[in-house]
Amino acid sequence: MRDVDRLRGWPATLNEGPVALRPLRLSDVRVWRETRLRNADWLRPWEPSNPETPLFRTGLGPYVSMVGTLRREARQGLALPWVVTYGGRFAGQLTVGAIVWGSARSAQVGYWVDGALAGKGIIPTALAMAVDHCFFTTGLHRLEANIRPENQASRRVVEKLGFREEGIRRRQLHIDGAWRDHICYALTVEDIPAGLLVQWRRARESAAHGGPSVEEV
Repeated sequence: MRDVDRLRGWPATLNEGPVALRPLRLSDVRVWRETRLRNADWLRPWEPSNPETPLFRTGLGPYVSMVGTLRREARQGLALPWVVTYGGRFAGQLTVGAIVWGSARSAQVGYWVDGALAGKGIIPTALAMAVDHCFFTTGLHRLEANIRPENQASRRVVEKLGFREEGIRRRQLHIDGAWRDHICYALTVEDIPAGLLVQWRRARESAAHGGPSVEEV
């Protein structure tokens, strides 16, 4: 597959009401650092860690390094690194990474949200937009989200969007200082022929009119 095809649909800014996804920028460094430090206790149990380095270093260097790496991977067609905003305010991060082309056309998605903005449906909306973009613009076929069994809030996000649970991956990632099991959730493009955002809108509208409750994260 040619590089020009791998880069289809990036950079991209997506909007749904007050929720938006835009490319990660170096200029986000201070708000990203402040948000991460303020949410350290909220995020630490679920954040990937390096067995050889401390968690939540306070300098700006780790962010600059991360942005450089993700930008390079985006140019190579290996990642789509987004900032999540809510009403124009920095709200978190959503990254589609580990993209594999060829006969797989698959990727993994990870996300986090500022705890002060939890409960507003921000991440489900952002994830629905990202999934549709990956499937119908970028040309991916399968997306996975791997989540610790204990992370009920994150599991609710993918479950109410219709991701399938596909089993446990033993000690898959180093999280909060140890190797942790993860549950694999997945979607393929055949699962959502009309798009995930349309499906999510209908679920929210139904809940607003007395239908089945859609608990928001």
